[in-house]
Amino acid sequence: MDYSKWIPLATLLVLGGIEALGGLYFDDKRTRNDFSIELISLAVLPTLIQPGIFLLVLGAMAWLLPTWDGGLASWALWMQFGCFLIFDDLTQYGWHRLSHQHPVLWKLHRPHHVVQEMGVLVTYRNAFLYYAMMPGIWLSAVLVFLGMGPVYAGYLTIKLVVILLAHSETRWDRVLYHNKWLRPLAWIIERTISTPATHFAHHGLTATDGVSNPNGNYGNLLFIWDVVFGTAKITRRYPKEFGAWNRINEPWHVQLLFPLLRSPDPQSELSSLKSPDDYDPTVDAKELQEE
Repeated sequence: MDYSKWIPLATLLVLGGIEALGGLYFDDKRTRNDFSIELISLAVLPTLIQPGIFLLVLGAMAWLLPTWDGGLASWALWMQFGCFLIFDDLTQYGWHRLSHQHPVLWKLHRPHHVVQEMGVLVTYRNAFLYYAMMPGIWLSAVLVFLGMGPVYAGYLTIKLVVILLAHSETRWDRVLYHNKWLRPLAWIIERTISTPATHFAHHGLTATDGVSNPNGNYGNLLFIWDVVFGTAKITRRYPKEFGAWNRINEPWHVQLLFPLLRSPDPQSELSSLKSPDDYDPTVDAKELQEE
């Protein structure tokens, strides 16, 4: 049994069930189009995109560098785990941050942000090309070829569970904040890994609310990257509004297959690779709405 897939899947089902029982998914904020984006993304990434990249990289490495097959398997487990933190999680921090600064990459990441409420299903919302070009997946495949496959299975399980919990409306970190005896532990955890409070802030609509940090809090597994690189905002509160500055909700096939498919709406960011002359993805949503 591949626990790197079954444990995250079980986590997703449990969290999703709790959210559904709490009333999430039954209001008018999440449309049928949103559900289509979320379910298709959830199905395609782990079954087609990631395996496809791994097959391509492993095949190329076996052909080009056959003597390196399993060459680093003797490294200590902590060293192998550290390699994935650097070559997968840190590079994903950089990729995520760049996608909020580069107009074309933003269009690929935008499906992750246009939804107006959080929930575990938000986790995998991105255009297919966003994941297909993600450096961490390609580099992880190289590390697996070098003999780090068993460690990758454990690392990936931990990472997926953390990011699922960080997107979930269960808001598990409230327990840490509301119990004074746990607050010292909360201080450590919220600076080490992504939590609902820190990641919800990244999905908040506008930084003018004093809680949201749409152009920061980029961490996936580790939040410490934000602390180190100065993009962290920690308030222990949750935004009241979520979404992206342009709330045009294009059909699921346009959002997921852009730029192969474009929006027919000239007002949409996804109508062209070219961005409007006055568009800057780092500008706060509130500022754009007021212009």
